[in-house]
Amino acid sequence: MDWKLLVTTFGLLFLAELGDKTQLSVISMSAKSGKPWPVFVGAVGALAVVTLVGVMLGGVITRTVPSHYIRYAAGGSFLLLGGLMLSGKL
Repeated sequence: MDWKLLVTTFGLLFLAELGDKTQLSVISMSAKSGKPWPVFVGAVGALAVVTLVGVMLGGVITRTVPSHYIRYAAGGSFLLLGGLMLSGKL
C-alpha cells in the first residue's frame, strides 16, 4: 500500500469537496428527512461508484495517452470552466 499516495488523495479530495454542492445537498437531505444514516450510506455509495468510474477511466486513458497530455488537458479544462463561470456563461 502506498500510504503517501493514499493520504495525499484523501487530503486533496477532502479539501476540494468541502462546501461543494454535494455536501450542501446531503446536509439538506439529512435535515429534511431527520434520518442521517440512510443519507450517509446513500452518499457514500454514490461517491464510491463515481470514484470507481473515474479510477477505471483514468487507468484506461493512461494506457493510451501520455501523462503530460492528460495534465495539459486537465489544466486547460479547469481554466476553460473557470473562464466560463467568471463570464456568467456557466
